[in-house]
Amino acid sequence: MASKLDIHISVDVLEPAELTEQERQAMQLAQETANDAYAPYSNFLVGAALLLEDGSMFKGSNQENAAYPSGLCAERTALFALSAHHPNKKIKLLAVTARRRSETHYLPAMPCGACRQVMGEYEYKQQEDIPVLLQAQDGKFYRFRSVADLLPFQFTKDSL
Repeated sequence: MASKLDIHISVDVLEPAELTEQERQAMQLAQETANDAYAPYSNFLVGAALLLEDGSMFKGSNQENAAYPSGLCAERTALFALSAHHPNKKIKLLAVTARRRSETHYLPAMPCGACRQVMGEYEYKQQEDIPVLLQAQDGKFYRFRSVADLLPFQFTKDSL
C-alpha cells in the first residue's frame, strides 16, 4: 500500500508597511542592485541582497553571457561573492527582486532551480534557516521562513 507524504509550505504575503526595517533595507538594496545587472540579452534585471549576522549587507546582480549557460543569476552571484570574501558569516535574510529594463516597477523574481539548490546548500552550511524575501505582484512581498520552503526535496550530502 502506498503511503502519503504531506508537505506544507507557509509563505507570508506582506504589504510594504508590514516589512521590518531590515527587510526594507535589504529589498531596497536588491532593487538598487538590479540596476547593476548585465542583461543585454533578456533585459530582465535581477538584484539580490544578503543581510548578514553583523547587520552588514552583500549584493549581487544577474550577469548574462552570449554563451547562455555561462551567465549567472543574482542569487548565486551574491552568495558566491560572499563566500569568497566572508566564508564564515551567517546569512540572516536573502531578498530578491527584478524589473524589465524598459520599466521602473519591480516584478516577482522566483529563484530558479539552480539558485534554490545553492541557497539550500548555504542554509545547510550555516545550520540555520535563511529567510527569503521575494518581490510579489502588486507591490507586495513573499516572506518564506526558510530556503527549504522553496525547495522541500533538496539534494544534500545525504543524497550522495
